[in-house]
This record gives sequence, C-alpha cells and structure tokens, in this order.
Amino acid sequence: MKDAKLVSKQSAGHKSTVRLNDRVTIGDREIIIVGGPCTVESHEQMDAVATQLQSSIQALRGGVYKPRTSPYAFQGMGVNGLDILSTVSQRHDLPIVTEVMAIHQIEEIAAQAHMLQVGSRNMQNFDLLKALGEVDKPVLLKRGLAATIEEFVMAAEYIVSHGNPNVVLCERGIRSFDNYTRNVLDLGAVAALRQITHLPIMVDPSHAAGKSELIADLSRAAIACGADGLIIECHPEPEKSVSDARQALSLAEMAALVTSLKPIAQAVGRDLCPPMAPAQPSSSPRHPAAEKPSEKQLVAA
Repeated sequence: MKDAKLVSKQSAGHKSTVRLNDRVTIGDREIIIVGGPCTVESHEQMDAVATQLQSSIQALRGGVYKPRTSPYAFQGMGVNGLDILSTVSQRHDLPIVTEVMAIHQIEEIAAQAHMLQVGSRNMQNFDLLKALGEVDKPVLLKRGLAATIEEFVMAAEYIVSHGNPNVVLCERGIRSFDNYTRNVLDLGAVAALRQITHLPIMVDPSHAAGKSELIADLSRAAIACGADGLIIECHPEPEKSVSDARQALSLAEMAALVTSLKPIAQAVGRDLCPPMAPAQPSSSPRHPAAEKPSEKQLVAA
C-alpha cells in the first residue's frame, strides 16, 4: 500500500496508541472494552449500563444520531441524547464513544464525546473524513460493509493526512451471500492489519454476528487474534431495545463475557484494562433531557 504514507507500519516504526482520557488508552498491552446500547433512549437506561458495568468496561457507547435503513425507524435523540451521555459520563468517569454522521454534527459531538465514531456507511464519506482530520479528538473508524482492506486503510489515511493521528480501526464484519449472521466477522483482516498499519485495531462482534448468542465466542476469538479492544452492544432490557435488539446482550451477559476474556488475553501476553472506581451515589435530579422518546418516535427498524 504505497499510498498509505502515514498509517503504514513502516512509516511509524512502532505501534501507535490512542488516549481517550488519563486512564484509558487503546493500543497498549491492556485491552479495553467499550459497552453500551446501540441507541441512547433515556438517562435511566444509560445510568443503569454505567452503574452495573462499572467494573467491566472502560468506555461507554451509545448512538445519538443513527443511520437507519428505513427512514421511518428511530433516528436517535440528537442533542438531548448527547447531553444524557455527557451527564452519565461525568458521574461515572467513563469516556464516551458516539457516532458522527455529518460535518455539521462534529462540533457539538466533539464538545462532549471523548471519541467520534465513523460508521460503516460513512467509511468513504471523504469530506467527513477530511473534516475529522482537523479535530483534536480520537476517531473510531469502522470498516465499510463491502470495503477491501486497502480501502479501509486508505480511509484512515484521509483522516491522518489532514492532521489527526488519533485513529483506531474497527473491524465490524463484511457483507456476504450467507444471511445466517448479519455480517461475516473478518478476523483475517485483524491479523493482516496488524502487519500493515501501526494504528490500534478494535472489533465489533455485535454488528458482525447480529445474534447475541454468538457474540461471546467471536469476542474471545478477536482477542486471540490480536484486537486491542472490543465495542459491544448491551442493554438493561435487550428485548425492549429500540434498535438492534436481536444482537444486544443483557448487562449480566456482558459482565460474564468480559470475565471470560481475561484468560484469553493472558494467553496472548496481554491483560484487560483494570476497572474504573465505582461512582459515588448522586443526589442530583434526573437529567432534564432524560425523557424517553415518544411512542411515535420508537418505530422499530
């Protein structure tokens, strides 16, 4: 990949790390786990996730702007959802990862989020990638649903070449003829990317599997294959999730999964990032933006 002048392994001579805050770094010896629902639905929902998974995850995920196949499906809570994420993040001292879909959303999201996610559908939105290159925030770049490894790497090159070196690649499965799983998790790509680029690599087994019962095995395989972290969907009540309910783990399942990863990490010479300190109970009132979306809004995909 001769045009990967900045993200190729040869260009750096070392493996890069990306820091989310003072305690969470992606790409070091310690593997990080990002957990949370597909979509922010309420303050109570996000606070439950952060409270119950405080000892299991190092960062909180949740979509506030959602790219949905159907224009009638729930599109996210927008700024209100972002405010909820920020409030929960501050209470539990958990950095947050959320998706940005358009250039005009960057400023408001970057003001509160610790990491900006580029979803699969936007991997080759080159204007968005260039704009994110001018932002002083880490970017989680997901592989396009039909992107080659070279296209994936060159999408990262767009961001880095415009001034932002803090990019993490995320393998989330590619489209196949077989519809038993939502996508095919390409662990071969994880191994290949470790040889091609110095950027950290994460894996999203939730979007690859599309079925909650497959996520634990895929997660363990990803760690064995060399992933620097996982981003996994979980929900206090998976069956009631507004988006991607079929692939959401319960919080108990999520905690058990993280526990099962430790021996796998140690077998490949790594460890899990230590848990955050539990948050102090808060007597503050419920966040004003915590109202759940209306029944009209909660249209299933």
